[in-house]
Amino acid sequence: MLLIPCPNCGPRDETEFHYGGQAHVPYPENPNELTDTEWSRYLFYRENPKGIFVERWVHSTGCRQWFNMLRDTVSYDIQAVYPMGVPRPAAPLPPAADTGTASTGAASTTPLSPSTAPEGATK
Repeated sequence: MLLIPCPNCGPRDETEFHYGGQAHVPYPENPNELTDTEWSRYLFYRENPKGIFVERWVHSTGCRQWFNMLRDTVSYDIQAVYPMGVPRPAAPLPPAADTGTASTGAASTTPLSPSTAPEGATK
């Protein structure tokens, strides 16, 4: 469960909020001049990145105000929350890339002898 920091009400449980999609999507300047394909791309085509993403949220059971959130879609870490109409803040540096989940302690760097490896294990 996420604890979302509403800019007006403070930290609240995620069940009080509704997701509003990608933030900072500009409305077309001349919507009547768009083809059906262009209009459908505006309405339905959104980024779906793995990592930092800017989203719109509304505190639907609280202050009912919309706001933007900078969130990591992999770890769900909330990087920033800011009001509508404010430019996107600079994204913090991403964490160092993981090369695996194994421990980096001295014991984990010692290779296993063939006699101690489980049957069927590979290098």
